[in-house]
Amino acid sequence: MQPEDLVGHEFRQAAEDGRGEAAEPLLRVWLAAGGHLAPTRAGASPTPAPPELRALATDLLTALAALTAPTGAHPGSRGLPLVPGRGGAGELSPAPAEAGPGSRPRWGHGSASPAPTEAGAGGGPALRRRLEAAWLGRAVGCVLGKPVEKLPLHGIRALARAAGNWPLDGWFTERGVPPQVLAAHPWNRRSAPTSLAENIDGTPEDDDLNYPLLGLLLLQRHGKNFTTADVGRLWLDELPAGRTFTAERVAYRNLLQGLEPPATATHHNPFREWIGALIRADVHGWTNPGAPAAAAAQAHRDAALTHTGNGVHAAGFVAAATAAAATGRADVHTALRAGLAVVPARSRLAEAVRFGIRAAASEPDFDTVVDLLHARYGHYHWVHAVPNTAVIAAALTHADGDFTRSVCRAVSGGWDTDSNGATAGALAGLVAGSPEAIPHRWTAPLKNRLATSVPGFDGIGFDTLAHLTAQEAARS
Repeated sequence: MQPEDLVGHEFRQAAEDGRGEAAEPLLRVWLAAGGHLAPTRAGASPTPAPPELRALATDLLTALAALTAPTGAHPGSRGLPLVPGRGGAGELSPAPAEAGPGSRPRWGHGSASPAPTEAGAGGGPALRRRLEAAWLGRAVGCVLGKPVEKLPLHGIRALARAAGNWPLDGWFTERGVPPQVLAAHPWNRRSAPTSLAENIDGTPEDDDLNYPLLGLLLLQRHGKNFTTADVGRLWLDELPAGRTFTAERVAYRNLLQGLEPPATATHHNPFREWIGALIRADVHGWTNPGAPAAAAAQAHRDAALTHTGNGVHAAGFVAAATAAAATGRADVHTALRAGLAVVPARSRLAEAVRFGIRAAASEPDFDTVVDLLHARYGHYHWVHAVPNTAVIAAALTHADGDFTRSVCRAVSGGWDTDSNGATAGALAGLVAGSPEAIPHRWTAPLKNRLATSVPGFDGIGFDTLAHLTAQEAARS
């Protein structure tokens, strides 16, 4: 939240969305005053800036927000979310400007109403079993990726190879890893005590699991017609501020300062195209089986609290793909096509997803696929939505529906490993169709128990979560 760090990330965002040239004079002012560029891996620099430099950073954040991208820059990089239209893949109609906290996007010109979902009559036991597999898959992928979150790709590979676990095929472990490898590539310090193979005892808390719980709570309280303002109020009531990160933490601060959506997503928020909205999207697909457009619309309203542009598109992509898979009739490739259909075709997000899918479909060695992705998108921050969505799509494509390969490929792709493992695991779980279809070696250590700071859910089982999710899917 330090302005001197936020401004560096905003300069980086400007370069990505077409405002880089216009921002150059401001960048020169910042560097001449002693400012620094964005931290490469961590979110904050260790030493706060002096008051005069912090004040300059705040002024520059405001000045950067006023810059507009030139005509012809990548579409969908800034502004309000887009709402799925009826046309071909990537054809969208812009949502109207929000008039206030209670307003909601409407369907674009010529669009159809959302299709009825499979859950109209309660979903039945088959849907509940798929949802339990999805919750389990999300937890497995998240826990698998936690120990290596924030590590560079070569560090992930070195740790797994030293344990005889490459290509990745099981939980990370410290057993047998030489001390010099551990010293060169230390585990994520918060996650290793709970997420290495020798330490897993139930499912530990993680933001990638807290947000689906909050999404479920949102639907229980407000139904599928919730507003973006409803999301904000729920967060203030039920989400500890210390459990938020990047765009979510900025939006939380903006809520406390009295801002309303969509300003919560844009005010001094350089993380608005990062991965946070994507990790909140699964529940919107789970509760709209067979209705990808409706799922994407829900995900857009959720995402608009914190994200714009490609951050919102990534959430829509995951929600729509998940909704297609939740029917039990779509394979993973059909689900990914459904996800792409709600993303603007010329956006950076769509281009990256298409590249990831093509690379995975044509290259038998997944390490080579990952190397191609890192060569093409490695200039993005490791939490940005564009590279992470690309590696999720590539992992799911290459795994061809196999659960173990899906989560292991997503995590072995690097970047935001726990988030990518969680999203890939949830979709692969839906495709698997039941908890029994997920190998026991993955599910047994989780003990059907989830730890969380979201009130009312600590210690809950995935079977119970599936039942509660199916109830919300059945609500009109």
